[in-house]
Amino acid sequence: MELNLEQRQAVIDWVAKGASLSEVQKMLKEQFGISMTFMDVRLLVLEIGAELKDKPEPKAPAETPAAGQGAANDPYADEDEDYPDSETDAPLSDGAGTQVSLSLDRVMAPGAMVSGEVTFSDGVKARWLIDQYGRFGLEPAKPGYQPAAADLQAFQTQLRLELRRHGYG
Repeated sequence: MELNLEQRQAVIDWVAKGASLSEVQKMLKEQFGISMTFMDVRLLVLEIGAELKDKPEPKAPAETPAAGQGAANDPYADEDEDYPDSETDAPLSDGAGTQVSLSLDRVMAPGAMVSGEVTFSDGVKARWLIDQYGRFGLEPAKPGYQPAAADLQAFQTQLRLELRRHGYG
């Protein structure tokens, strides 16, 4: 579908103000009665040369770590994107002795953007995945298994670091 100059300029203005593709799609429908697929909107934005802006990540409230726990929360907090070149099956230990081992699949599970396996400190393994919609899934080998809170925290920290290291962050 071809847009006139006024409509193209409106899209450029919306994108310049930080609108996402889905917001542009919605505003085209509401203001001009133009119904476009998400992919058509994406191609339109590319065609007119508008630059999409990344939305800033929400800042978490600053936490003051207790004595001796600063490194346990994020072992690489002081480093700028320089993560150690560990293998993908590296264990992570928090200060309390929680040992969690995480691996990423070389070939992703069907429907997954990224997937892998985790072994919690008690030895129970689970498959995990993040699908193309950003939804997280965890399937333990033991039905009904609930990992300890410390294990989940160590898993989340290690998963975040591994995903960043592999270019997902």
